[in-house]
This record gives sequence, structure tokens and C-alpha cells, in this order.
Amino acid sequence: MDTVYFKNITVSLALALFVEWASRVLNWVWVKPRKMEKCLRQQGLHGNSYRFLYGDSKESSALVKNALSKPINLSDDAVAWASPFIHHTVEKYGKNSFMWFGPAPRLLITDPELIKEVMNKNNIFKKIKQIPIVRMFFHSLESIDGDQWAQHKKLLTPAFHLHKLKLMLPVMYISCTELVSKWEEKVEKNGRCELDIAPYLHTLTSDVISRTSFGSSYKEGSRVFEIQRQQIELVMKSLQSVWGCDSVHSLMEVLLIWL
Repeated sequence: MDTVYFKNITVSLALALFVEWASRVLNWVWVKPRKMEKCLRQQGLHGNSYRFLYGDSKESSALVKNALSKPINLSDDAVAWASPFIHHTVEKYGKNSFMWFGPAPRLLITDPELIKEVMNKNNIFKKIKQIPIVRMFFHSLESIDGDQWAQHKKLLTPAFHLHKLKLMLPVMYISCTELVSKWEEKVEKNGRCELDIAPYLHTLTSDVISRTSFGSSYKEGSRVFEIQRQQIELVMKSLQSVWGCDSVHSLMEVLLIWL
């Protein structure tokens, strides 16, 4: 009798836990997104209707692949290539609209006053929670809130005082001169040449930071940046294969530019 009783209790508890878990999942992937969509539309914002679990990720992934499959000309709009889904959403729904990152909406705000309000009220407008693997490379003022944000800003501000930036000009001049010399050498061989400047700009950025941060051992610093860039490229491919998300693509492109 006792054995049957305890079995019934165990089954009841397991069933209750399953129902609780299922209700939370249902709320996360359907009920909450639908409520948020209704609220956004009531405030005059427009965007795609929420699609179960994936949101806009499939459409975003398709637009990214299509953009990357075509060459970009000098006269083309770079935004349509760099962030095709954001560009598509703004063109279709207006400058103040929203898109879906899975079951979570993301607002697109272009009004300078609204942007200023969001940036100044960082205790109210919280940053999105980052994927842990992304946090390894992108943990700065753009991704922290509250007291931690204030503390980091206080520590970083002195480094960007005008007199300190002027001291970096000779180092920046050396890096830029070396870059231009490389381009001139390529032009002198044939009289003209076509260059993909993106890799050179990546190198220039890391070279300047390495010289100012590592001093005479800037080559060691450049090696550190190169390893980080390789890691980010692998992370970007991994995230795109899982999430297929345009915002992930844009974030990683920014990181690669700075590294």
C-alpha cells in the first residue's frame, strides 16, 4: 500500500513539474511574444507578425546569404549589403519599426531624440542579454548597465582626453604611412591596381592599437588581435548556422572591423 502511495505521489509531482515547465515554455515562445506584438502595434510601430519560435531569423538568414552572394559596386548602398534585413524592415515598415530575434522583438529607432533618451536612461532601457560566447569578445560600455556602466565610463573617459589623443598622432601617422606605402608599391608595378581595402583597414586598426598599447612590442599585440579575429570569424559562422540572424551578422562585422 505504501509503495503504491509513494509511486502515485512521485507521478503527481513529475506531472506537476512537467505542466509547470510546459507552461513556461509556451509563455516564452508564444503567449508573451504575441502580447508584446499587440503592445508594439498599439504604440504605432510596425513589423512582421511573430512566427513561432524562429521569428524573422529564417527570412533574415535568406537575405544575408543573398546579399553576400552578390558583388557590391561603389555606387551600391552599403547598408543593404551589411545589414540586409534591417534595411528591408526600414524600407517596408518605416524608420521606427521592429523585428523578431526569435521570440524577442527588437526595436529599430532612428529618431535622434529617442536615441538620446535611450542612451541617457541606461538604468531604464537595459541592454539585451548576450549569448555567452559573444560576451567573450564584446563586453564593453555597449553591453553593460547601471553602476557597472558608470564605473567603466569613469575609467575610460581620461584615456580620450584631447591632449592624450594628440600624443597618439605620431604613432597613427607611422601606421598610416606604412599602409599607404604598401598601396603605392602595388600601384607602381602595373600603373594601376584594384584593392580590397577591408583587410588593410583591419590591419591598420590593430596596428594602431598595438603600437599605442604595447609600445615597442606592437608586433606581439598584432598577433593577439589576429588570433582574436580568427576566433570571431569562427564564432560568427557558428552563430549564423544556429540563429541565422542578421543582427548577429552585423555585430560580428563590427567586431571584425575593430579587431
